[in-house]
Amino acid sequence: MIKKLRQQFADSVTDIGKKDKNLIVLVSDISHEILKPFAKACPGRYYNLGICEQAIVNMAAGLKKVGFYPVLHTIAPFLIERCYEQIKLDFGYQNLGVNLVSVGGTYDYSKLGCSHHCYSDFALMNQFSNCNIIVPGSALEFKILFKSIYKKNKINYFRLTENPHQVLIKSTDIRFGRGIKIKKGNSLTLVAVGSKLKEAIQAYNYFASKKKYIEVLYYHTLKPFDKDLLRSSVKKNKRLLVIEEFSKKGGFFSECLNATKDIKNVFYENIGIDSFVQDYGTYDQLNSRTGLDLDSLKKKIFKIIK
Repeated sequence: MIKKLRQQFADSVTDIGKKDKNLIVLVSDISHEILKPFAKACPGRYYNLGICEQAIVNMAAGLKKVGFYPVLHTIAPFLIERCYEQIKLDFGYQNLGVNLVSVGGTYDYSKLGCSHHCYSDFALMNQFSNCNIIVPGSALEFKILFKSIYKKNKINYFRLTENPHQVLIKSTDIRFGRGIKIKKGNSLTLVAVGSKLKEAIQAYNYFASKKKYIEVLYYHTLKPFDKDLLRSSVKKNKRLLVIEEFSKKGGFFSECLNATKDIKNVFYENIGIDSFVQDYGTYDQLNSRTGLDLDSLKKKIFKIIK
């Protein structure tokens, strides 16, 4: 059974909290059941402030000042978009460290409507020079990456997905700040972010059956950005397609474009969120409507390699 990332988050902070007395968790009325073991094992270091997201950011700055490693956890639009001013003033300007752990990015909470959608978070958090942005697509990735950086004096943003990619990656290949070459190929460089590795591998298998081999690069760490891996692939293949669950306006594609713009004769394409998603439905239905599904990816690849 595939372990959910949210459960891995709860398990990780519990394991770390038993050893590190400075780890403290603040939530905004979410994930209470799975965080009960942490609250029991680490008395006095778990607080639910209710739907007062700006308040937990302000409190976390004070806790950081006195030596704690604060972990803030709630739904992405409320943690990042609603609290952006507090993150900017309390952590960005003061160069303080914090761990922001969100769920419900893009439209993971599809049936709750657009008030619970969030796809501008990468563009917003990327403004901070002292920020790490991690988009793990599996529980193992979160476990390794969170443990490796939670103490860093940075704004660590972990964006958890409700739809893990289900691709087996060796633990030794999961390194903070490094991308992973999942498949080798010479027809196209396909960059997949987080959960979109699932569709990327499905597309690889489809085209491999037709003797067309796509090079699949996977990124769980978006900042710092492993540019060398991307540049090496793009120099060879001269075609780049990025699939991501972020807005096209300031999304990860922009970083890929800037990293390779000096390489001549490269064809670029991006699959991301064009505009506000105002529909209800399942996660898969909204993927289909935004072009983030497998069929749309295959059509885009056909167009590029043609």
